[in-house]
Amino acid sequence: MSLILAPGNPAPDFTLHVTPDQKLTLSELRGRPVILAFYPADWSPVCGDQMSLYNEILPEFAKHGAELLGISVDGVWCHEAFAKDRHLHFPLLADFEPKGEVAKKYGAYRTGDGNCERALFVIDRNGTIFWSYLSPVAVNPGADGILQALEELPK
Repeated sequence: MSLILAPGNPAPDFTLHVTPDQKLTLSELRGRPVILAFYPADWSPVCGDQMSLYNEILPEFAKHGAELLGISVDGVWCHEAFAKDRHLHFPLLADFEPKGEVAKKYGAYRTGDGNCERALFVIDRNGTIFWSYLSPVAVNPGADGILQALEELPK
């Protein structure tokens, strides 16, 4: 498993595609908490369960003013089909080309298989990593850690 960025580090800024013609830049969300959920692949069973769970509890994240971003090395068309199939209501960002560049900045890239780790980050309003967690690839980390981190964020 990788060594992901620890709390206290500045969150590396990035710009990734959300759709073929739309991009999202992390620093544009400064001033509100951001949850980054790196995951290996759109269509894997564990990833599907994890992203569906987060979709169900989006209102809990919203209570904290937090923005959820899913990130994997899959392309935008794959993300679009997966989000439509799972009825996801949050952005899936394509860390596609150069492959895994953002995941590498966060220490969340699996060089051996070319996918993202299953890694979670809560970034505070100032762009600093407040909480991070690396889960085994085959284990859905759930949302308890994210929710606890959001509760503990300074206002």
